[in-house]
Amino acid sequence: MVTSFLFFMVLFVAIGAGSLLKSQGTKKDYYLASGSISPALVGLSAVATNNSGYMFIGVIGYTYATGLASIWLMIGWITGDFIASMFVHSRLRTATKVTGEVSYAGVLSRWYQDSDQYIVLQRMIALISLVFLLAYASAQLVAGSKALHVLFGWPSWAGVVLGTLMVIIYCFAGGIRASIWTDAAQSVVMMFSMGLLLVVAVFSFGGISGAIDQMDTVEGFLDWFPKDLVLPGLGGGLLFAASWLFAGLSVIGQPHIMVRFMTLNDPDKMLQARIWYYISYLIFYSMAIGVGLLSRICLDDTGSFDAELALPTMAEQLLSPVFVGLMLAGIFAATMSTADSLILSCSAALTHDLLPHKIEHTLILKMGTVLIAMCALTWALVNGQSVFSLVIMAWSGLASAFAPLVIMLCLGERPGQKISVLAVCTGLAVALLWRYYGWHSAVYEGMAGIIAGLLVFYIPALFRIAVFKIIKQEG
Repeated sequence: MVTSFLFFMVLFVAIGAGSLLKSQGTKKDYYLASGSISPALVGLSAVATNNSGYMFIGVIGYTYATGLASIWLMIGWITGDFIASMFVHSRLRTATKVTGEVSYAGVLSRWYQDSDQYIVLQRMIALISLVFLLAYASAQLVAGSKALHVLFGWPSWAGVVLGTLMVIIYCFAGGIRASIWTDAAQSVVMMFSMGLLLVVAVFSFGGISGAIDQMDTVEGFLDWFPKDLVLPGLGGGLLFAASWLFAGLSVIGQPHIMVRFMTLNDPDKMLQARIWYYISYLIFYSMAIGVGLLSRICLDDTGSFDAELALPTMAEQLLSPVFVGLMLAGIFAATMSTADSLILSCSAALTHDLLPHKIEHTLILKMGTVLIAMCALTWALVNGQSVFSLVIMAWSGLASAFAPLVIMLCLGERPGQKISVLAVCTGLAVALLWRYYGWHSAVYEGMAGIIAGLLVFYIPALFRIAVFKIIKQEG
């Protein structure tokens, strides 16, 4: 088990380090791979980055606790993601080329090539990104350490340190290209390991019908809607799904994912990248839901069991040591594919957007990446929140702050810096307050935050239209 796990870890590090051979030694190459990545690699990398430890640990744990109703997360999330991609991804890639910027904050703030008119907006986007992406990165490191703790009995800090060292090695070697190359390899391991566990678990219950019969013995486990909905029945289910549709739409506010599409070698090939992305995404998410459902009947519900440990515990019970090592490699691959992306995005925010003088020397950029990685390591070691909770908080915060602005820019609007800053702050504040008061248990806080941010942009326009109509009528 340990041998197979270490084999894949060494393989991933070798792939990432090998990207050094293609490095051009420039900032654009370090953060955007010089815009040279193929559609297949973009799609696979985005899937691996998006799914992360949240899918292996968070979603499976949530499904273990909730049951079939967790399927609404998948339906809402993928649908929202797809809708957003139809009008954002290509425009963002085009804006990246036109502006010549290497960071997500830089592209958004200089969408219309205004040199320094939006510098406050750029630094605000970068600062928010830095804080929330660090929280997100710490959650990924914790997710990986949980799996190592269950299967190997290692102390919690060991997995966090190992993951940080891996990220530093291949981010230091090749930047975003190393991240994307390892993502592609990791996505294959993720798919295979999840599929293997699903098949073995189904056969252990005598097939699909046998597994369903077992699930039916758990009260409410196969109900279509969660029991704690604000509105009962179909109405509550639709509201629940709609809120998670906004969670999927929130992907356009995630710098570490959107930067993948910014590296595409040809804006006209965005459809190919999206096809790779959504086919892989749908297959992997479906398998994760299936494994989560099966984990409840494979494992005893003692009331004190940590649901986020369902996957590694289930793997240890059903698979041989070699394949347990493979599964652990899949979990670790998922967490690392996201952690490296988050840390690189933080590094770009720090060195390109926040510091008063943009840094061009790649060695300094790499040292900035190491500094960010150490901050993520520290946060992970003191983190007391669940992976699912911390990821959703970071995801919704980033989305609420940035998605409204992205939507306006992609619709061809040209909002000024003041109203853009106000929208970013309003969306983020609403999401955080929504979560603070516990309303997120009924409706995803990102839905409230995104709507609030959009209203900041549209209310002044609606007011002007109303005033114009009044003046016209009186005139």
